[in-house]
Amino acid sequence: MSTVPIFADETWRLPSRGRVGMFALIIGESAIFTIFVVAYVYYIGRSTYGPTPQILNIPIFNTICLLSSSATIIFAEHAIRHGRLRAFGLWWAATILLGIEFITGTAREWRRLIFDDGLSIRTNLFGTTFYSLVGLHATHVIVGLIGLSIIMAFTLAGRVEERHAERIQVFALYWHFVDAVWVVVFTVVYIVGR
Repeated sequence: MSTVPIFADETWRLPSRGRVGMFALIIGESAIFTIFVVAYVYYIGRSTYGPTPQILNIPIFNTICLLSSSATIIFAEHAIRHGRLRAFGLWWAATILLGIEFITGTAREWRRLIFDDGLSIRTNLFGTTFYSLVGLHATHVIVGLIGLSIIMAFTLAGRVEERHAERIQVFALYWHFVDAVWVVVFTVVYIVGR
C-alpha cells in the first residue's frame, strides 16, 4: 500500500519575477504612504492660523474617474488575455483618459486653493501636509500615466500581443495600487480631516 500525496498532480512554480518585483514596489510605496497619512492625521487641527481643511471641496467626480479607471484597466487585461487587441487598446485608452481627468481635476483644485484661498505648502501645517500627501499620490498617478502611455504607444505601433498579457497584468497592479491608495487619501483628507 503506497501513499500518494494529495497534491501529486500539481507542480509548484515560482511566481513571475515581474509580479514579485511589483509587489515589492507596492509594499515599499505603501510604507511611504503610511508615513504621509500618519503625519497628516497627526497634524489635523494643529494649524493656528490660515486656511483649514474646511476650505476643501470633496472631489467626487475626480474620485469616480480614478476608481472607474480600475474597472477599465481590468477590462483591458481581460481583452488582451483573450487576444482581443482592439478592445484592449480602447479600454487602455479609456484608462488613460480617466487618469488624465483625475490629474486635471487635482490641478484645478490646487489652483483654486492657492490663488483663491491662499493655501500653499508654506502657509501652515495643513498646507504642508495636504500638498505633501495629495502631491505624493498625484506623482504616482503621473508615473502611472507615463507607463500607460508608453504601453499605448506600443499598442498603436502593433507591438503589443496576447503573449504580453502577463506583463500588462503586472503593470496593472501598480495602477490598482494607485487607485486603492486614493481611497485611503480621500477618506483621510476629505472625510475624516474636515
